[in-house]
Amino acid sequence: MADAIPFDIDDVEPEVGAPDAERIISGNPQFRTWNLEEAEGGLYAGIWEATPGKWRIVYEEWEYFSLLSGHSIVTEDGGEPVHLRAGDRMILRPGFKGTWEVVETTRKDYVIKI
Repeated sequence: MADAIPFDIDDVEPEVGAPDAERIISGNPQFRTWNLEEAEGGLYAGIWEATPGKWRIVYEEWEYFSLLSGHSIVTEDGGEPVHLRAGDRMILRPGFKGTWEVVETTRKDYVIKI
């Protein structure tokens, strides 16, 4: 097994999904996820894309991400909305609760540690 892995989604079939129906606030958001790495100890890396809509999010894991395209708004419960566009980065820590709203189809790369 190589210790360096090229980050190319052309060779990966995306998983298709959506938020759980009870979490959706508005719209009909749909997801595509290209999981490029799943390592022992609960480490995941890849690219995620979502179409417009708004839903509740609850994090039990660490996530670092960087937006590649689109416009999303992440709002922590009791906090101010954070508008994210291409080039913006964020870390969501375990215990984060709030909403994710995709204003314009959004694509991000991510690393998740469970």
